[in-house]
Amino acid sequence: MADTELTTLLGVLNSKREHVLGILEGLDEEALRRPVLPSGWTCLGLVHHLALDDEKFWFRAVAAGEQAVIEEILGSGENAWQPAPEKTAEEVFALYRKEAELADTFLAGADLEAAPSWWPDFFGNWRLDNLREVILHVITETATHAGHLDAVRELIDGRQRLVLT
Repeated sequence: MADTELTTLLGVLNSKREHVLGILEGLDEEALRRPVLPSGWTCLGLVHHLALDDEKFWFRAVAAGEQAVIEEILGSGENAWQPAPEKTAEEVFALYRKEAELADTFLAGADLEAAPSWWPDFFGNWRLDNLREVILHVITETATHAGHLDAVRELIDGRQRLVLT
């Protein structure tokens, strides 16, 4: 990966991914599945959402145009915010790590100026024009959700993430 901009973007994304998983360390299955906010989402549901609606959707479907992934997304009625009850927390975390790894493999040789390989009709007129914008969008989503997890973790057991400056 010779492109320093791409290296920088992936470094930021990976630090946000690590933040997501790190803030949840030490929580048991019950805590990970407990809705804390009125909206009802859970920590585990949020990680599942990041795996499917962010990593898989944006990188494997939109950016890379993997036809099998596109067909799966278009045909799925699954709510990514609600992992199947039989799916363990470790399986959800493994799915997130796997999707991040698959994204990184694609991104390692990608051109930041390349247009998305596929764009879904359901976004109307809104569009991201190139891979750089897709990566920045996923960084924003991941960082936003990492902040949500910080607040929810504090509500669950009082743990606060130390931020080094």
